Amino acid sequence: MTPAHGAAVRHSITVDTSQENAFATFTSGHNRWWPRDHHIGGAELEEAVIEGHEGGRWYERDVDGTQCDWGKVLVWDPPSRLVLAWQISGEWAYDADLLTEVEVRFIPEGPERTRVELEHRGLDAYGDGMDQMREQFDSGWPGILQGFAAAAAAT
Repeated sequence: MTPAHGAAVRHSITVDTSQENAFATFTSGHNRWWPRDHHIGGAELEEAVIEGHEGGRWYERDVDGTQCDWGKVLVWDPPSRLVLAWQISGEWAYDADLLTEVEVRFIPEGPERTRVELEHRGLDAYGDGMDQMREQFDSGWPGILQGFAAAAAAT
């Protein structure tokens, strides 16, 4: 296994919806499917947000009004590709100096069928914690993608 492969997690899922709808559900519809218990703020998650442009914020707003950054939009290429900076530490807190990337590709397999490929890479940024974080991402992303797929198929 090369270091590049060791420092990344990859998962894919196929959804019964158009490429455009899959991209829109993942981005502007992010709050509809993001798991409510996956947040870093001190209060309950009210909204998960991906701002729809390169340089946009990826963040949460909690029920108490506080906002917690998760990262930012590095590449905004609708409806085929999105790259997000994941800047959440191994202690599950925002870290502006940490940079891993979540690339999501939306590949049409027909007019109403899209394969969504997710790669969370750069995990070597976690240093000695890389293996632990890779295990958490490897077990966490499939369930998150299933929630996304259910939301995309429902629209």
